[in-house]
Amino acid sequence: MTELPTVPEPARPRVEITYCTQCRWLLRATWLASELLTSFGTDLGEVALRPGTGGVFRVRVAEEVVWDRKVEGGFPELGPLKRLVRDRVAPGRSLGHTDRAAAAAAPTRTEPPETP
Repeated sequence: MTELPTVPEPARPRVEITYCTQCRWLLRATWLASELLTSFGTDLGEVALRPGTGGVFRVRVAEEVVWDRKVEGGFPELGPLKRLVRDRVAPGRSLGHTDRAAAAAAPTRTEPPETP
């Protein structure tokens, strides 16, 4: 029997969550990692947890920082973080209720009244 040549799989992005061990943010990092794995499954190559110090909490997608606690002034909310990751790993993908909730919360633009 002849073996068929294998076609290499396209590289899937790596998500890295760096968290502060001194601040005990491991639980927050693992929760975010599990949520991303649940939402994106095989669209991701891996999700890595990287211990750090000094109050760091940073999320990278394929080497691009998409969230940094020190820059953003806090921790990411799950919905906006999922959208940031989605825009980089599966731009056409719907996030279902996460997208609907964001659309409902977005301010609607109203036109100024017409002047006679």
